[in-house]
Amino acid sequence: MASLGVNIDHIANIREARHTVEPDPVPMAMLAELGGADGITVHLREDRRHVQDRDVELLRQTVRSRLNLEMAATEEMMAVALRVQPDMVTLVPENRQEVTTEGGLDVVAQLSTLAAMVEKLHNSNIPVSLFVDPDATELEACRDSGARWVELHTGRYAEAEWKEQPYELARLNESTAIARQFGLRVNAGHGLNYQNVEPVAAIPGMEELNIGHTVVARAVAVGLQQAVREMKALIQNPRPSFLFGQTIG
Repeated sequence: MASLGVNIDHIANIREARHTVEPDPVPMAMLAELGGADGITVHLREDRRHVQDRDVELLRQTVRSRLNLEMAATEEMMAVALRVQPDMVTLVPENRQEVTTEGGLDVVAQLSTLAAMVEKLHNSNIPVSLFVDPDATELEACRDSGARWVELHTGRYAEAEWKEQPYELARLNESTAIARQFGLRVNAGHGLNYQNVEPVAAIPGMEELNIGHTVVARAVAVGLQQAVREMKALIQNPRPSFLFGQTIG
């Protein structure tokens, strides 16, 4: 049964749109936990476009589930992680011009750099996950980096036309199996919503789904606690889907 990590970046996005003090993502994280979130995820970007250092520091003091810090693989972000000591670090690619993360890390090309960062974080007892596309070559490189977790990028599945979704779901299904064969634990996220999450939650071996935008959008109508409750119910009791079980031809 997959757990739910709630990404609260978009709470900070609303605040930064007016450069004011509200809404504050810190008490909102508490509401997400009250709604059943198994973890809180924040992405501290290098340009600080939404989440700020203060947010991460206060969340470290107040989150009672677990705090997952998404960050670029840079020395600046490494220093933040070592100071704050989150429960997990997820290394992600960053592009200053992107609206949101557009794809997975190129672990193959950056293996030596990422392996050094993984080792340093592990030496501080911080588990590391690498955000990657569902690709066997990348997953093999993740294993070689020393990381213990991967987070599969679900963007292509989430954005696919209905006739292409079975293929993209099959990629996620097979990549999860491959990752587990490599000894990696598997999370997933990006673009998942209330309409498409159940087939991904039903993948054998899937441990956690990190979901943000759709939960915050739903919270505008029903409140954050209720939005989290509704998403967690879908993840923990996914209905069988005609998409599931397809293989790549």
